[in-house]
Amino acid sequence: MSVIRSVVAGCGSYLPENIVTNRELAEKVDTSDEWIIERTGIRQRHIAAEGEMTSDLAIKAAERALEDAGLTADDLDLIILATATPDQTFPATATRVQAALGMTRGAAFDVQAVCSGFIYALTTADNFIKAGQAKNVLVIGAETFSRILDWEDRTTCVLFGDGAGAVILTAGEGTGANTDRGILSTHLHSDGRYNELLFVDGGPSSTRSTGYLRMKGREVFRHAVKNLAEVVGESLEATGLTADDVNLVVPHQANKRILDGTARKLGIDPDKIVVTVHKHANTSAASIPLALDEAVKSGRIERGDVLILEAMGGGFTWGACLLRW
Repeated sequence: MSVIRSVVAGCGSYLPENIVTNRELAEKVDTSDEWIIERTGIRQRHIAAEGEMTSDLAIKAAERALEDAGLTADDLDLIILATATPDQTFPATATRVQAALGMTRGAAFDVQAVCSGFIYALTTADNFIKAGQAKNVLVIGAETFSRILDWEDRTTCVLFGDGAGAVILTAGEGTGANTDRGILSTHLHSDGRYNELLFVDGGPSSTRSTGYLRMKGREVFRHAVKNLAEVVGESLEATGLTADDVNLVVPHQANKRILDGTARKLGIDPDKIVVTVHKHANTSAASIPLALDEAVKSGRIERGDVLILEAMGGGFTWGACLLRW
Protein backbone atom coordinates (compact mmCIF):
# COMPACT_ATOMS: atom_id res chain seq x y z
CA MET A 1 0.00 0.00 0.00
CA SER A 2 1.41 3.40 -0.94
CA VAL A 3 1.33 6.43 1.35
CA ILE A 4 2.08 10.11 0.84
CA ARG A 5 5.36 11.31 2.32
CA SER A 6 6.61 14.89 2.67
CA VAL A 7 10.08 14.94 1.10
CA VAL A 8 12.59 17.78 1.48
CA ALA A 9 13.21 19.01 -2.06
CA GLY A 10 15.46 21.95 -1.23
CA CYS A 11 16.70 24.29 1.48
CA GLY A 12 18.18 27.75 1.84
CA SER A 13 19.20 30.28 4.46
CA TYR A 14 20.16 33.88 5.02
CA LEU A 15 22.10 35.70 7.74
CA PRO A 16 22.34 39.49 8.08
CA GLU A 17 25.72 40.90 7.09
CA ASN A 18 26.36 42.59 10.45
CA ILE A 19 28.31 40.26 12.79
CA VAL A 20 28.69 41.19 16.46
CA THR A 21 31.38 39.33 18.41
CA ASN A 22 31.45 38.70 22.14
CA ARG A 23 34.30 41.18 22.51
CA GLU A 24 32.22 43.88 20.83
CA LEU A 25 29.32 43.15 23.18
CA ALA A 26 31.67 43.33 26.17
CA GLU A 27 32.35 46.97 25.28
CA LYS A 28 28.68 47.78 25.86
CA VAL A 29 27.53 45.22 28.44
CA ASP A 30 29.07 43.96 31.69
CA THR A 31 30.26 40.64 30.27
CA SER A 32 33.29 39.03 28.63
CA ASP A 33 34.13 36.74 25.75
CA GLU A 34 35.26 34.07 28.22
CA TRP A 35 32.06 34.30 30.30
CA ILE A 36 29.80 33.89 27.25
CA ILE A 37 31.79 31.03 25.68
CA GLU A 38 32.05 29.08 28.93
CA ARG A 39 28.30 29.22 29.61
CA THR A 40 26.87 29.05 26.09
CA GLY A 41 29.49 28.21 23.46
CA ILE A 42 28.50 31.37 21.55
CA ARG A 43 31.28 33.41 19.94
CA GLN A 44 29.30 35.74 17.66
CA ARG A 45 25.84 36.50 16.30
CA HIS A 46 24.35 38.19 13.22
CA ILE A 47 22.23 41.30 13.82
CA ALA A 48 19.75 42.70 11.30
CA ALA A 49 20.51 46.14 9.93
CA GLU A 50 18.35 49.16 10.67
CA GLY A 51 15.22 48.78 8.56
CA GLU A 52 15.92 45.10 7.79
CA MET A 53 12.83 43.17 8.85
CA THR A 54 11.99 39.53 9.50
CA SER A 55 10.28 39.35 6.09
CA ASP A 56 13.46 40.56 4.36
CA LEU A 57 15.45 37.71 5.89
CA ALA A 58 12.67 35.21 5.15
CA ILE A 59 12.39 36.26 1.50
CA LYS A 60 16.11 35.73 0.87
CA ALA A 61 16.07 32.29 2.52
CA ALA A 62 12.91 31.35 0.58
CA GLU A 63 14.43 32.37 -2.76
CA ARG A 64 17.48 30.22 -2.09
CA ALA A 65 15.34 27.25 -1.06
CA LEU A 66 13.25 27.53 -4.23
CA GLU A 67 16.39 27.69 -6.36
CA ASP A 68 17.83 24.66 -4.56
CA ALA A 69 14.61 22.73 -5.20
CA GLY A 70 14.43 23.80 -8.84
CA LEU A 71 10.98 25.29 -8.30
CA THR A 72 9.36 28.71 -8.67
CA ALA A 73 6.71 30.54 -6.67
CA ASP A 74 4.11 29.31 -9.18
CA ASP A 75 4.75 25.76 -7.96
CA LEU A 76 3.90 26.57 -4.34
CA ASP A 77 0.55 25.77 -2.75
CA LEU A 78 1.30 27.05 0.73
CA ILE A 79 3.77 29.12 2.77
CA ILE A 80 4.12 28.60 6.51
CA LEU A 81 6.39 31.00 8.35
CA ALA A 82 7.48 30.34 11.92
CA THR A 83 8.38 33.51 13.80
CA ALA A 84 8.00 35.21 17.17
CA THR A 85 9.16 38.53 15.72
CA PRO A 86 6.73 39.38 12.90
CA ASP A 87 7.02 42.60 10.89
CA GLN A 88 3.61 43.72 12.16
CA THR A 89 0.98 42.55 14.61
CA PHE A 90 -0.99 41.72 11.46
CA PRO A 91 -1.13 40.73 8.68
CA ALA A 92 0.98 37.58 8.80
CA THR A 93 4.59 38.09 7.76
CA ALA A 94 4.14 35.05 5.50
CA THR A 95 1.88 37.11 3.27
CA ARG A 96 4.68 39.64 2.75
CA VAL A 97 6.90 36.77 1.65
CA GLN A 98 4.13 35.50 -0.62
CA ALA A 99 3.84 38.90 -2.31
CA ALA A 100 7.59 39.32 -2.70
CA LEU A 101 7.95 35.90 -4.31
CA GLY A 102 5.09 36.64 -6.73
CA MET A 103 2.89 33.80 -5.46
CA THR A 104 -0.74 34.69 -6.20
CA ARG A 105 -2.54 31.46 -5.37
CA GLY A 106 -2.74 29.14 -2.39
CA ALA A 107 -2.30 30.47 1.14
CA ALA A 108 0.30 31.88 3.51
CA PHE A 109 0.22 32.16 7.30
CA ASP A 110 2.44 32.42 10.37
CA VAL A 111 3.00 29.95 13.20
CA GLN A 112 4.12 31.10 16.65
CA ALA A 113 5.81 28.57 18.93
CA VAL A 114 9.01 30.55 19.56
CA CYS A 115 12.11 28.33 19.34
CA SER A 116 9.98 25.27 18.50
CA GLY A 117 8.27 27.21 15.71
CA PHE A 118 10.04 25.54 12.82
CA ILE A 119 9.10 22.07 14.09
CA TYR A 120 5.49 23.20 14.51
CA ALA A 121 5.49 24.69 11.00
CA LEU A 122 7.10 21.58 9.51
CA THR A 123 4.51 19.37 11.20
CA THR A 124 1.67 21.55 9.91
CA ALA A 125 3.06 21.43 6.38
CA ASP A 126 3.48 17.66 6.59
CA ASN A 127 -0.16 17.24 7.59
CA PHE A 128 -1.35 19.46 4.71
CA ILE A 129 0.62 17.30 2.29
CA LYS A 130 -0.55 14.00 3.78
CA ALA A 131 -4.16 15.24 3.64
CA GLY A 132 -3.75 15.94 -0.07
CA GLN A 133 -4.39 19.67 0.39
CA ALA A 134 -0.94 20.75 -0.80
CA LYS A 135 1.79 19.34 -3.02
CA ASN A 136 4.60 21.88 -2.55
CA VAL A 137 4.98 23.81 0.71
CA LEU A 138 7.54 26.46 1.63
CA VAL A 139 8.38 26.27 5.33
CA ILE A 140 10.39 29.12 6.82
CA GLY A 141 11.85 29.97 10.21
CA ALA A 142 12.82 33.65 10.44
CA GLU A 143 13.57 35.94 13.36
CA THR A 144 14.88 39.38 14.27
CA PHE A 145 15.23 38.63 17.98
CA SER A 146 17.58 41.58 18.39
CA ARG A 147 14.45 43.77 18.35
CA ILE A 148 13.02 42.24 21.55
CA LEU A 149 16.21 42.07 23.62
CA ASP A 150 17.00 44.21 26.64
CA TRP A 151 20.55 45.21 25.74
CA GLU A 152 21.27 46.07 29.37
CA ASP A 153 20.47 42.53 30.54
CA ARG A 154 23.67 40.55 30.07
CA THR A 155 21.98 37.26 30.92
CA THR A 156 19.80 37.40 27.80
CA CYS A 157 21.16 39.85 25.22
CA VAL A 158 24.32 37.81 24.63
CA LEU A 159 22.35 34.67 23.74
CA PHE A 160 20.39 35.62 20.63
CA GLY A 161 20.86 36.58 17.00
CA ASP A 162 18.93 37.13 13.78
CA GLY A 163 18.56 34.94 10.69
CA ALA A 164 16.29 32.85 8.48
CA GLY A 165 16.19 29.37 7.02
CA ALA A 166 13.73 27.63 4.71
CA VAL A 167 12.90 24.24 3.23
CA ILE A 168 10.64 23.11 0.42
CA LEU A 169 8.51 20.07 1.21
CA THR A 170 7.01 18.23 -1.73
CA ALA A 171 4.62 15.29 -1.88
CA GLY A 172 6.27 11.96 -2.56
CA GLU A 173 5.20 8.34 -2.48
CA GLY A 174 6.26 5.77 0.08
CA THR A 175 5.38 2.31 1.30
CA GLY A 176 4.67 3.31 4.89
CA ALA A 177 7.89 1.71 6.13
CA ASN A 178 10.69 3.50 7.97
CA THR A 179 12.85 3.05 4.88
CA ASP A 180 10.78 5.66 3.00
CA ARG A 181 12.27 9.01 2.09
CA GLY A 182 10.64 12.03 3.71
CA ILE A 183 9.12 12.83 7.08
CA LEU A 184 8.54 9.62 9.03
CA SER A 185 7.10 11.09 12.23
CA THR A 186 6.48 14.38 14.03
CA HIS A 187 5.73 14.99 17.69
CA LEU A 188 4.57 18.24 19.31
CA HIS A 189 4.16 19.15 22.98
CA SER A 190 3.49 22.18 25.16
CA ASP A 191 3.00 22.95 28.85
CA GLY A 192 1.71 26.42 29.64
CA ARG A 193 2.51 26.17 33.36
CA TYR A 194 6.05 27.34 32.66
CA ASN A 195 5.22 30.68 31.05
CA GLU A 196 7.21 32.68 33.61
CA LEU A 197 10.46 30.85 32.91
CA LEU A 198 10.80 32.15 29.33
CA PHE A 199 8.60 34.93 27.98
CA VAL A 200 8.38 38.46 26.59
CA ASP A 201 6.99 41.03 29.04
CA GLY A 202 4.79 42.82 26.54
CA GLY A 203 2.17 42.46 23.83
CA PRO A 204 -0.73 44.28 22.12
CA SER A 205 -3.37 43.06 24.57
CA SER A 206 -1.35 43.34 27.79
CA THR A 207 0.99 46.33 27.57
CA ARG A 208 0.32 47.73 24.07
CA SER A 209 4.07 47.42 23.50
CA THR A 210 6.52 44.86 22.17
CA GLY A 211 8.25 44.17 25.48
CA TYR A 212 11.56 42.42 26.16
CA LEU A 213 12.61 38.81 26.47
CA ARG A 214 12.93 37.51 30.03
CA MET A 215 14.37 34.14 31.02
CA LYS A 216 15.32 32.05 34.04
CA GLY A 217 18.15 30.23 32.36
CA ARG A 218 18.93 27.54 34.93
CA GLU A 219 15.35 26.27 35.04
CA VAL A 220 15.01 26.39 31.26
CA PHE A 221 18.20 24.32 30.90
CA ARG A 222 16.89 21.62 33.23
CA HIS A 223 13.57 21.28 31.40
CA ALA A 224 15.21 21.44 27.96
CA VAL A 225 17.51 18.46 28.40
CA LYS A 226 14.72 16.31 29.85
CA ASN A 227 12.03 17.28 27.32
CA LEU A 228 14.28 17.06 24.27
CA ALA A 229 15.64 13.65 25.21
CA GLU A 230 12.10 12.36 25.76
CA VAL A 231 10.70 13.67 22.46
CA VAL A 232 13.63 12.24 20.51
CA GLY A 233 13.00 8.90 22.19
CA GLU A 234 9.33 9.22 21.26
CA SER A 235 10.30 9.75 17.60
CA LEU A 236 12.55 6.70 17.54
CA GLU A 237 9.95 4.50 19.19
CA ALA A 238 7.24 5.64 16.76
CA THR A 239 9.33 4.67 13.75
CA GLY A 240 10.96 1.51 15.08
CA LEU A 241 14.42 3.05 14.77
CA THR A 242 17.22 3.33 17.32
CA ALA A 243 19.82 5.98 18.12
CA ASP A 244 22.32 3.93 16.10
CA ASP A 245 20.14 4.39 12.98
CA VAL A 246 20.38 8.18 13.24
CA ASN A 247 22.98 9.75 10.97
CA LEU A 248 22.58 13.31 12.19
CA VAL A 249 20.72 15.31 14.84
CA VAL A 250 19.86 18.89 13.83
CA PRO A 251 18.82 20.56 17.09
CA HIS A 252 17.63 24.01 18.01
CA GLN A 253 20.80 25.98 18.67
CA ALA A 254 20.13 27.48 22.10
CA ASN A 255 23.17 26.62 24.16
CA LYS A 256 26.13 24.28 23.65
CA ARG A 257 25.60 22.78 27.11
CA ILE A 258 22.01 21.85 26.25
CA LEU A 259 23.21 20.19 23.03
CA ASP A 260 25.89 18.23 24.91
CA GLY A 261 23.52 17.29 27.75
CA THR A 262 20.85 16.00 25.38
CA ALA A 263 23.38 13.95 23.41
CA ARG A 264 24.67 12.34 26.62
CA LYS A 265 21.18 11.54 27.87
CA LEU A 266 20.33 9.84 24.55
CA GLY A 267 23.67 8.10 24.16
CA ILE A 268 24.21 9.73 20.75
CA ASP A 269 27.73 10.32 19.46
CA PRO A 270 28.49 14.08 19.76
CA ASP A 271 29.92 13.94 16.23
CA LYS A 272 26.36 13.32 15.00
CA ILE A 273 25.13 16.64 16.42
CA VAL A 274 25.08 19.64 14.08
CA VAL A 275 26.42 22.63 16.02
CA THR A 276 26.20 26.20 14.72
CA VAL A 277 25.44 28.05 17.95
CA HIS A 278 29.00 29.37 18.14
CA LYS A 279 28.49 31.28 14.86
CA HIS A 280 24.77 32.12 14.91
CA ALA A 281 23.81 32.21 18.63
CA ASN A 282 20.16 31.39 19.34
CA THR A 283 18.06 32.44 16.34
CA SER A 284 14.86 30.92 17.74
CA ALA A 285 12.63 29.50 14.97
CA ALA A 286 15.40 30.09 12.41
CA SER A 287 18.05 28.00 14.14
CA ILE A 288 17.10 24.52 12.88
CA PRO A 289 16.72 25.43 9.18
CA LEU A 290 19.94 27.50 9.38
CA ALA A 291 21.83 24.53 10.84
CA LEU A 292 20.19 22.15 8.37
CA ASP A 293 21.17 24.25 5.37
CA GLU A 294 24.75 24.50 6.59
CA ALA A 295 24.94 20.72 7.07
CA VAL A 296 23.56 20.14 3.56
CA LYS A 297 25.86 22.67 1.90
CA SER A 298 28.91 21.27 3.70
CA GLY A 299 28.17 17.73 2.49
CA ARG A 300 27.34 16.26 5.90
CA ILE A 301 23.93 15.00 4.72
CA GLU A 302 23.51 12.42 1.98
CA ARG A 303 20.42 10.91 0.37
CA GLY A 304 18.96 8.22 2.60
CA ASP A 305 20.36 9.62 5.85
CA VAL A 306 18.11 9.58 8.91
CA LEU A 307 17.81 12.98 10.61
CA ILE A 308 16.19 14.10 13.83
CA LEU A 309 15.22 17.75 14.17
CA GLU A 310 14.31 18.84 17.71
CA ALA A 311 13.62 22.03 19.65
CA MET A 312 12.22 23.53 22.82
CA GLY A 313 11.04 27.10 23.34
CA GLY A 314 8.97 29.44 25.45
CA GLY A 315 5.54 28.28 26.43
CA PHE A 316 7.01 25.74 27.07
CA THR A 317 6.73 24.21 23.62
CA TRP A 318 8.86 21.37 22.31
CA GLY A 319 8.85 18.87 19.49
CA ALA A 320 10.77 16.67 17.08
CA CYS A 321 10.65 15.61 13.45
CA LEU A 322 12.30 12.42 12.24
CA LEU A 323 12.91 12.18 8.51
CA ARG A 324 14.89 10.33 5.90
CA TRP A 325 16.74 12.63 3.47
